[in-house]
Amino acid sequence: MIRIKQFYDRPLAHFGYAFVSNGEAAVVDPGRDIKPYIDWIEQQGAKLVAVFETHPHADFASSHKELHEKYGVTIYVNPKVGVKYPHQPMDDGDEVKIGDVRIKALFTPGHSPDHNSYLVYEDGKPVAVFTGDSLFIGDVGRPDLREGAGAIQEQRDRLARQMFHTIHEIFANLPDDVKVYPAHGKGSLCGRDMREETVSTIGQEKLTNWAFQIKDEDKFVKTLLANQPFIPIYFPYDVEVNREGAPALADSLQKVKFVDDLEEGIPVIDIRNHADYQSGHIPGSINIPDVWNENVETWIGTFFKPGDKFYLVGYDAESLLKYLHRVAKIYYEPFVAGLKILTQEDTTETTEPLDIEQFRKNPESFTIIDVRTPQEIETAGSFFNNAMNIPLDELPKRINEIPSDKPIVVHCAGGYRSDVAESIIRSKRPDLKVASLGSYIKEFKN
Repeated sequence: MIRIKQFYDRPLAHFGYAFVSNGEAAVVDPGRDIKPYIDWIEQQGAKLVAVFETHPHADFASSHKELHEKYGVTIYVNPKVGVKYPHQPMDDGDEVKIGDVRIKALFTPGHSPDHNSYLVYEDGKPVAVFTGDSLFIGDVGRPDLREGAGAIQEQRDRLARQMFHTIHEIFANLPDDVKVYPAHGKGSLCGRDMREETVSTIGQEKLTNWAFQIKDEDKFVKTLLANQPFIPIYFPYDVEVNREGAPALADSLQKVKFVDDLEEGIPVIDIRNHADYQSGHIPGSINIPDVWNENVETWIGTFFKPGDKFYLVGYDAESLLKYLHRVAKIYYEPFVAGLKILTQEDTTETTEPLDIEQFRKNPESFTIIDVRTPQEIETAGSFFNNAMNIPLDELPKRINEIPSDKPIVVHCAGGYRSDVAESIIRSKRPDLKVASLGSYIKEFKN
């Protein structure tokens, strides 16, 4: 009997998979770190023989090339991807056997023009489908990430129409009891309206997923294209990384060194919690704290273009190396100029926390910046009258829109993004007095 293991990366909302059948194992859309997959496969007493890639991912670097190089496994992928590593192409309808199960490629374009899903047959019956970024739980993959990226570059409208046919002509025709294993869950920027569940069935999606409900193609396209989240700068870069294959993680991490001195002109990311950052930091540094369930990787890949160098600074080597591991999930470690353990001599700039009592009494005496997305504001409403909305991903480009006649208070939905925003504003606009509302935002919500 097939055993399927789901691996969840919360910050990127990524699901990778391993499965075992009769002593043979394969992985599907694995994350950058191969260790969790290999450990589980070894625990099952199985031999890894294959890697299945649904498409060249935009939001994380896959480990398919490292697995091939270390274990000699075959990489299966749609030939349209135009990959630059040894592989076995799988066209629509092609099959391969792993242990006692058959894996059938389904060509499911829409999120990308080169996307496969993989249907699993056991005892001649379809039992599961790895849907990658085509079918999510409650949603489908966004169609606007391949304009200017990949071997095949497509316009979003054409891909949205391909997604309509993928849903209604491929997934809708699968048996209701087939389990759905997507590559992403709620919070991923590769979709919009995913639910909290991590596994579903075709039958459940037919009943609850909006994409199955809309039978008119034009209406489907309009709905799919509306209100998609922002696209981080690094997404096209990671598409190309995955077409070529990222190098082995450990080897790549070893190239990043600890340094004693920082080169002037290279940005500095302070990884400590915001309170420590406020108590003393390197002038001009920005604070992207290492909080396990926050999108550290996404924000770094949003604020820094591929190729832009930056330093990571923190209190100790262990925390810096852990953070570097997170940076490597999107293959950004080549851009880390160095790691530095902070000393008291480094942290010469301090910041005053918000005077919350004054803010409670006179919020009108502050310029309030809301760094949530427009979609969040539409759903949850505004918390303050006359707040300026500058989403965090747009803040570096719109920093000069912030007026200087009042002190600045920044808020988001929970506190993390506003803390990051405070440090960005402070580093780029030292003329402003700025503070984050942080977790105090909870008392101002409706």
